[in-house]
Amino acid sequence: MLPIDKEQQARLGLELATKRQEHADLDAAIHTLQASGLADVTLIQRLKKRKLALKDRITQLERILLPDIIA
Repeated sequence: MLPIDKEQQARLGLELATKRQEHADLDAAIHTLQASGLADVTLIQRLKKRKLALKDRITQLERILLPDIIA
């Protein structure tokens, strides 16, 4: 993987923080909807799918920003 400059690192770090917050917000929303018992199953499925996509992006960003160090 090519090294990234400080500007790219800062931009990706900000995106990572944003995605983590969005992921946590979706998790809370899903739990609240499920606990209410009134939520549409399709809506919950869509939110879970979005949450999974966010998790995938978070993993990508973490791999870019925190590469494995071979000891």
